[in-house]
Amino acid sequence: MTDAATIRERLRERAFIVDQAFATALQIMLALEKPLLIEGPAGVGKTESARVLAEMLGTRLIRLQCYEGLDSMAALYEWNYPRQMLHARLSESDGSSLEEREAQIFSEPFLLRRPLLEAISQDRSPVLLIDEVDRADEAFEAFLLEMLAEWQVTIPELGTIRARNKPHVILTSNRTRELSDALRRRCLFLWLPYPSLDQEIDILRVRVPGLAERLARQIARLMQAL
Repeated sequence: MTDAATIRERLRERAFIVDQAFATALQIMLALEKPLLIEGPAGVGKTESARVLAEMLGTRLIRLQCYEGLDSMAALYEWNYPRQMLHARLSESDGSSLEEREAQIFSEPFLLRRPLLEAISQDRSPVLLIDEVDRADEAFEAFLLEMLAEWQVTIPELGTIRARNKPHVILTSNRTRELSDALRRRCLFLWLPYPSLDQEIDILRVRVPGLAERLARQIARLMQAL
């Protein structure tokens, strides 16, 4: 198991600065295979953390952007209806039965995988970013809770698809609404505040090599005052 100090260093190599608490949260998330819920104000690096984690692990990042009205079908899959219609018309003259044509058009080649289904279909565990989960409504949150518990989905035409490998899950929230206690219990939790003055200076040193110390402090103080 990678320790927190190593995680901090590997993230720093990618110009992403985290404190000990953040690195420890990632360490526990990876060790226990539990989702990590990161809350905090906009612009503190919640979304970026998932991208850098995927890069660090050498795996794919899959992002589900949440929004008001998002439902389970939009997050899981849909059928490619134009392609199905075209195939159905072309196969009308080949002598196949109606049942055979239906079996053909409701098969894998006509399935459009959305982020959640894509995440459980990978040969290697991806990083699944469920971004701004607080923007989705309670019904989707309830569905998500079940998904995080079972890691499988049933498609009526194809049967049950189980995760090949469990994704590394990061959920982010700007606290536009309170998430349910059930979802919080399912996840590890991290509050990510704005960086301190010293952290701002450290970020500037890493992202702008050669920046004068005095200028770095002036910029950091300006950012703190905003």
